[in-house]
Amino acid sequence: MKEIRIHGRGGMGNVTAAELLAEAAFADGKHAQAFPFFGAERQGAPVVAFVRIDDRPIRVRQQVYAPDYLIVQDAGLLFNADVLEGLKPGGAVLVNTTLPGDVLPIGEGFKVYTVPALKVALEVIGRPIINVVMVGAFACATGLVRLEAVTEAIKVRFPGELGEKEALATIKACEQIGECG
Repeated sequence: MKEIRIHGRGGMGNVTAAELLAEAAFADGKHAQAFPFFGAERQGAPVVAFVRIDDRPIRVRQQVYAPDYLIVQDAGLLFNADVLEGLKPGGAVLVNTTLPGDVLPIGEGFKVYTVPALKVALEVIGRPIINVVMVGAFACATGLVRLEAVTEAIKVRFPGELGEKEALATIKACEQIGECG
């Protein structure tokens, strides 16, 4: 089973990103869970969402404490919160930033992918919708789900022009990653 923890801020679409990733996994014939963790947070407060993906039914129902992967939608959280807590040795971190991975406070022993998700979203979608960009980048970086499954999940969730633009943004995000898992 692979476990993913998504860190961002309220209003960034962390829960939607988790659900889209789970829906893409289902489309790939896998079992998946997606669920958020938040209390009475306000917009802008740190929010965490979780995803589990496996080839077998998933029985565990607790938060993800030892993720294989992290998706960090706000790079500022790396400097203010312990988002790396519990990340398995050799795990991967995908960060929304224009900075190179080697200047981020991530440390040794982890694979780091960066993507300028805000830039991609503004160029392709015309709005600062980064969650779909990050899910697309995650698919390409890890190979855990197919990019085609992600784009289809997006088009189902957001039919019409917005969904088409968001699907295109995920493809552009893959180009930004530069390597695929």
